[in-house]
Amino acid sequence: MRKSLAIIALAGVAALTLSGCNPRGAAVGGGGAESEEAAAQVGDVSIIVPADPGGGWDQTGRAVSAVLTDEDLVGTAAVTNIGGAGGTVGLASLANEKDPYTLMVTGLVMVGAVETNAAENRIEDATPIARLTEEPLVVVVPADSEYQTLQDLVDAVVADGQSVTITGGSAGGADHILAGLLLEEAGLDGAGITEKLNYIPNAGGGEAVSLLLGNNAAAGISGVGEFAEYVESGDLRALAVSSDEPAQLLPDTPTMIDEGFDITYTNWRGLLAPGGISDADAEGLVNLVTEMHESAAWQEALETNGWTDAFLTGDEFSTFVDENVTDVTSTLKNIGLVS
Repeated sequence: MRKSLAIIALAGVAALTLSGCNPRGAAVGGGGAESEEAAAQVGDVSIIVPADPGGGWDQTGRAVSAVLTDEDLVGTAAVTNIGGAGGTVGLASLANEKDPYTLMVTGLVMVGAVETNAAENRIEDATPIARLTEEPLVVVVPADSEYQTLQDLVDAVVADGQSVTITGGSAGGADHILAGLLLEEAGLDGAGITEKLNYIPNAGGGEAVSLLLGNNAAAGISGVGEFAEYVESGDLRALAVSSDEPAQLLPDTPTMIDEGFDITYTNWRGLLAPGGISDADAEGLVNLVTEMHESAAWQEALETNGWTDAFLTGDEFSTFVDENVTDVTSTLKNIGLVS
């Protein structure tokens, strides 16, 4: 059975409003007896990017800011980078945020990091606003690497273990999980993966690129959008992407399935607001992000960055997050990244 964490819309789930007793602390959606307050009109927002500059979360947060302001949907949308521990430092900041009109970028990476860091603050405690995108990951090597195929790289890790370093995003995040899944496909169990895998985590995509360009890591894993320009320039060489079909930004790179690895795995990104905000404020933010999503400028941002539109709000997004937490926790245990 194909190992897949591909992000798909949850079929058959109605777009209901969250009730006032929801542990996330806010109703999202329109009208009804449980949500009589009119949706708030949002004039300005703050955006937390829970990572250092240069990575996929940073790209997403700055794209959201640009579209919101360029389309005159808000007055200001200042971006603040709060990196560390796979986004859980930013998540802790969001938990203490008093301004209800604060949006934080989140995604699959943070789901894993919460588990591996045993973080006190959890995604489920925030207010879910919207899932925005999904993106395949890509495995790359320096241009002069001896590894010509994905199989070459995986065989080297199995044979030589810790001497073959792989870099990417935070520990327990999407990139780390994919490295574990590749070794699981090669026949290693959780203990074997822990013994063999030498993974160097980073707080932002720029750090991983620096390690690769300096030949201080044998391979890197990240979102296609973070490595595509370096592949195009010839500084890095792409071995495989994690989607079912070739990635838009790297159309000549084979999929992992093409390379004999029965894996499809895509990374989602979305937006959270502080927990405990009012129904009206939550609904106002959902309406704002929905208007952004419908703009031509946002569609252009999707095209430019090679992101797949995966828009989801309300109870559908809330349910998706709950199910994703369960799935990722199970995967982390299977590949030995958490006990």
